[in-house]
Amino acid sequence: MTKLQKNVWKASIAIALALSVCPVSNAMHIMEGFLPPALCIAWGVVCLPFLVKGLINLKKIFAENRRAVTLVAMAGAYVFVLSALKIPSVTGSCSHMTGTGFSAILFGPSVTSILGIIVLVFQAILLAHGGLTTLGANTFSMAIAGPLLTYGIFGLCKKLKVNKNVSIFLAAALGDLFTYCVTSVQLAIAYPSASGGVAASALEFLGVFAPTQLPLAVIEGILTVLIMMAMESYARPELKAIGYGR
Repeated sequence: MTKLQKNVWKASIAIALALSVCPVSNAMHIMEGFLPPALCIAWGVVCLPFLVKGLINLKKIFAENRRAVTLVAMAGAYVFVLSALKIPSVTGSCSHMTGTGFSAILFGPSVTSILGIIVLVFQAILLAHGGLTTLGANTFSMAIAGPLLTYGIFGLCKKLKVNKNVSIFLAAALGDLFTYCVTSVQLAIAYPSASGGVAASALEFLGVFAPTQLPLAVIEGILTVLIMMAMESYARPELKAIGYGR
């Protein structure tokens, strides 16, 4: 990372910290218009440092290995297809697989944030899935928080010498579930319970999401394992080129 890139990234973090405090204190694709404007702005600002870092890392990957373009495109398509298969859930939202675990394992969470926001923009415009006002909130839950946990679990399992396929399954499944934990908190902040506040509201939202999201998370874990097994069989040189498996 060059000095200029570091400065830009640090500046984005400073802007996020400065601008996100006020909106929050006043207070899975979430649909258009479902969040108050202040929270829409706040979640968008919080996403900013991750997106800047993702652009920097993506540029570095392409500069070092042009063959990675195909893998990045494949990861983006995987996110788009899986996250577009939605099941209606609590009012104003829905349950679906995220597909971001695959990208997080291959490229890390920062690059996944870029793929995620691109997918979310296209889905909001073309499929009326999610929304442009809620883009920041949806990006944070699906393209940042979930991939961060996926990447962390996969790295931890690798250090503990857990079986690779088991590691991939756990990372993808738990990353999917964490996305909906974050979504529940986002909805709870916007609509706290009259009796128990944000915590009680978050538990209520989690209770509604759980019946559909738990089996979906298991399915996503299995699908990610199968995809990675196929990649290791037919695209081993490309995986080695991006550093996977080291």
